Amino acid sequence: MTPRPHKRVNQDRWLVSYADFITLLFGFFVLLYAFAKADQKKQMQVTESIDAAFQSLGIFPDASRKSAKDAGGGTEQAVAPINIAMGEDVLAPAKVKDDLSLIRRDLQQMLSNQVAQHTVSIQIGRDGLVISLRVAGFFGSGSATPQPETLPTLRQIATSLGRTPYDLRIEGHTDNIPIHTAEFDSNWELSSARATRIARIFIELHAMPADRVSAAGYAEFHPVASNETADGRAQNRRVDLVVLPRSKIDFSMPESVHASGAWRKITDE
Repeated sequence: MTPRPHKRVNQDRWLVSYADFITLLFGFFVLLYAFAKADQKKQMQVTESIDAAFQSLGIFPDASRKSAKDAGGGTEQAVAPINIAMGEDVLAPAKVKDDLSLIRRDLQQMLSNQVAQHTVSIQIGRDGLVISLRVAGFFGSGSATPQPETLPTLRQIATSLGRTPYDLRIEGHTDNIPIHTAEFDSNWELSSARATRIARIFIELHAMPADRVSAAGYAEFHPVASNETADGRAQNRRVDLVVLPRSKIDFSMPESVHASGAWRKITDE
């Protein structure tokens, strides 16, 4: 009886399983890519729907979307970022800057006499709108209590700022001449007391809610002029009312670097 020859085992059968695995893996990644494209389209549709609803309500009248050409010649939607915080107003830096400029103009008209007498100056600073009250026009020497005749001016300022949604930081400043009295041991105490007193007046007038007002004393360490002259020291003795948004915005930067968007107008032209 002739022995039956043994069948030769095919050593390459693993290639079939490997090819099947590669095919399935390729199909899996194709599906992931398709889902990603679908999600991106749906997100754009949702974003456009929300934007259209807000525009119809007049909440974000200036919100817009920009179209930019990509490298392949197609179009790609770029959505301008909008800062939204629960319970707070939308803050678009360019719009806020316009509003602060409007407040500045109104205050300059309302306080034209004080501005002409150089007891009040109003300007846009690094943090926001700065209303600077010269100590010589509002306080007695070494005193933290405003002079009675200045209360109508303070009431006007408080009422005007109270109609805005901005925060107010009240800063006390002095010159570099040391003070040591029974009431104030140093310029730190004097500058802090003046700022705190103005803050209390604004709150007691019910012009601004207390959670929007803060007070700080900087003594002689933030001068705006040289302390080497009498006029420079007089400029440094001041109380600054800094009107600023709740989110940090550097107003010294060009508007082109700020995110575009919309912020509702707070006053009428």
